[in-house]
Amino acid sequence: MTEEKELYAAYDVRCWYAAAQEVLHDTGNPGETLIKAAAAVVIRNPYAGKFVSDLSPLTKPSALLGRALGRRAAALLGGRPVHSYGKGGIAGVNGEQEHVVACVTTIFGDALREAVGGGEAWISSVSKTAAAGAQIDIPLAHKDELFIRSHYDAMTIAVPDSPRPGEILICVAVATGGRVHERVGGKKVEELAKK
Repeated sequence: MTEEKELYAAYDVRCWYAAAQEVLHDTGNPGETLIKAAAAVVIRNPYAGKFVSDLSPLTKPSALLGRALGRRAAALLGGRPVHSYGKGGIAGVNGEQEHVVACVTTIFGDALREAVGGGEAWISSVSKTAAAGAQIDIPLAHKDELFIRSHYDAMTIAVPDSPRPGEILICVAVATGGRVHERVGGKKVEELAKK
């Protein structure tokens, strides 16, 4: 069975969503373009409207989601390497925040790292419960070192018809670098090479 078929066997997928943003400057002179991209998938929530103790059926196959979303987001960067990443999701109003968290645990995160070319750092995450069309700010941080201040950022997305009450929206974001015109100090990317 192909990985795509495995994903569709494990999750009832309604749709995929993608977005990209190219930032040339932020009031200063244009410099190196920053590209941020996000990919999302909307799945049926098998636990909407009921409390279930064991959420492992969402967690166990989640590597399939992590790889698929990571590949889709990284492809939006046009061949440029991923420097930062983040993950998260929204449970529809008949679900729970915990349903999102069950989908984006370490199993998902390790697969996401693999899909975007590696990463040593903890992956910033956000989860919430909301109505269809709600915005989500996916946090970004450097993929190899959480304390690189220049890469603290976010990408905001909203999928107009998602998540419906009985759905879960799972999303990732990636970026080609730190904030445009970053200048507040802290540990530098160049210091990573010295390790």
